[in-house]
Amino acid sequence: HPLCCLSPQEVGPTIVGDEHSDPILMSFLGATKRNVLGNNFSEYYVNDAPRVVLDKLESCGYRVVSMTGVGQTLVWCLHKQ
Repeated sequence: HPLCCLSPQEVGPTIVGDEHSDPILMSFLGATKRNVLGNNFSEYYVNDAPRVVLDKLESCGYRVVSMTGVGQTLVWCLHKQ
C-alpha cells in the first residue's frame, strides 16, 4: 500500500483545500470551511489524520505526485487520474 509509510500517530486537523476548492470534493472529505484570524483567505479542513484523507482521495482517483516538509508541516501534491 503506497501510503503505509505514514506514521499511525499522525493526527488532524488536516487542511484539504482553499476557498477555490471543489465544493463537492470538500463535502466528500467532510471538510469545514474556516477563516483563520490574520489570513485574508478561507481554507477547508477536516479533523482526520492525513493518512485517512489520502486514502479517501485515492479511492476517488487521486494519486500522490510529490511530498515535502515545510517546518513541521507536510505538503502533498496530488493528481487525479
